[in-house]
Amino acid sequence: MIIQKTFGNMIEEQLRYVFNQFDHNRKYKSFKELASGHINDTYLIKTTEKPYFVLQRINQGVFKDVPGLIENKVAISRHIQEKMKDASNKKKERGVLKFVRAKDGAAYYQGKEGNYWNLTYFIDKSVTHETVKSKEIAYEGGKLMGKFLTLISDFDAKKLVEVIPKFHDMSFRYGQFENALSVASRERLAASEDYIKTIKDAKEEMHILQKLKISGAINTRVTHNDTKISNVLFNRKNKGICVIDTDTVMPGIIHYDFGDAIRTICNTAAEDETNLDLVEFNATYYKAYTKGFLKHVKSSITPLELKYLPLGAKTMIFIMALRFLTDYLNGDVYYKTKYPDHNLDRAKNQFKLLQSLSQQVSKIQD
Repeated sequence: MIIQKTFGNMIEEQLRYVFNQFDHNRKYKSFKELASGHINDTYLIKTTEKPYFVLQRINQGVFKDVPGLIENKVAISRHIQEKMKDASNKKKERGVLKFVRAKDGAAYYQGKEGNYWNLTYFIDKSVTHETVKSKEIAYEGGKLMGKFLTLISDFDAKKLVEVIPKFHDMSFRYGQFENALSVASRERLAASEDYIKTIKDAKEEMHILQKLKISGAINTRVTHNDTKISNVLFNRKNKGICVIDTDTVMPGIIHYDFGDAIRTICNTAAEDETNLDLVEFNATYYKAYTKGFLKHVKSSITPLELKYLPLGAKTMIFIMALRFLTDYLNGDVYYKTKYPDHNLDRAKNQFKLLQSLSQQVSKIQD
């Protein structure tokens, strides 16, 4: 108990110090860890007066160019703020992340130990959802993400740093998987046997979108690249407020963002649920999200892009299953895990979701 208390005090001292390196003119009061997300360390910083703040340490093991990543986020935020000038002050303030610069003018603070931190204003009275419980939430999530993509549709992608090269590149992910097979333990290979076969059998279909992107048949645009439902803020009446977690904003195709959102919105359980009987693909939520999503992007999407949106959903579920299993085979070096088979359970969850989607493919295509 004494050790835990001492460790907690050390963390608080560090967070207070880092928070005070930003130009906010607020007095630190307390902190709370925000647990959502597999990669970064994120904290709610409470001050003696509102608004509060969100302080985030970026994982340098995952992101190699952290200054570029943070500059990406700030640039996208400014662009959206500029596009929303005509909105009411309340909507403008709550509709986009606002970053606080460090006292030296930089978009981030780098500590003596080398860690990079960024600070944003906390959007009060907001909630997130790990899973979707109603078609209204699905619709609002689709509408907000579609609006986000529309607002950044004229942003010059060449100005962005590619923070994770080949992030959704299927050939690259298959290469990582094959390398993992060569280093995995016998025990983990045996536990993954059925899923390894599934991955090999699906290889041709899972490369269709990448081939269309490379050929130019599908347009490359600025995309969010991590559109799970927990990256959408809602108000307490479940109306969409703001898209968050823009760490992976990069050039991509619209199918990546659509598909990754569907992956979480249409899963009837959390992505690490171990009771696979609870994991199903909800076609009603798919319809609701698609309706909201197309409300904003329909004017810029081509007939070919529209045709392949369902495959985008299937592809993104598959690629996450592939990535979770690859990390499991590699010994859990990428995603945060809470127990030895956590990544395997995540992979099983995604494969079950993929199976459920495939059983409803005609309904999805319609």
